[in-house]
Amino acid sequence: MSMRHTIILTSLFFFLSFTASAQQSITPDLHKAAKHDKIKVYNRALTLVNEEGYQGIRLSKDYGEGVAWMKGITFSTGTLEFDVRGENLKQHSFVGMAFHGQNDSTYDAVYLRPFHFYAADQISQDRMIQFISLPVFTWRKLRAESPGQFEHRIVPPPDPNAWVHVRIEVTASTITTFINGSSTPSLVVYPIAPLTAGKVGFYVADTSGGDFANLKITPTK
Repeated sequence: MSMRHTIILTSLFFFLSFTASAQQSITPDLHKAAKHDKIKVYNRALTLVNEEGYQGIRLSKDYGEGVAWMKGITFSTGTLEFDVRGENLKQHSFVGMAFHGQNDSTYDAVYLRPFHFYAADQISQDRMIQFISLPVFTWRKLRAESPGQFEHRIVPPPDPNAWVHVRIEVTASTITTFINGSSTPSLVVYPIAPLTAGKVGFYVADTSGGDFANLKITPTK
């Protein structure tokens, strides 16, 4: 078999692993995805993370939102699971998952604020996890118009400098997020924008970078 045919077959196999049926979980190899141009990065630079148990990617710090979109995957309802690591740096660590992406500025997202995990004051404690729906429903708008409804505390709070496991369950009526295997959700919100199916990607907010690994996408059967 020629080198050209080998490359074509490898690429085809990798693409098919991304387009699993709605009854199967999708678990992309993030290192292969990055090397085979299966991740579209917006407003960040991407490098690889290679730690025991965490073969993932790192998004650089920069101004504005950044997203690493997974090419070839469309998600509507189901479950999104991943590991993420931010840092205990006040107002400079916002890490999570974007979904229902229409473009680089229109999507839903759930993200963590690790610098609030060990906060002493109640106001900061109540802002550990946040839902947004851009471009209209920013965290500022939601906090001003619906205080306490789209952000919440995490019990128990994770280590702000450690890997955190996130599971987001998306239905037509609710978006529910669980942290580190807890059976009690840390955040339950309702969809607030007419976004249904769209892209999925790792999300970082203004001035933030972040590490991501172990992505698992399970569409609704």
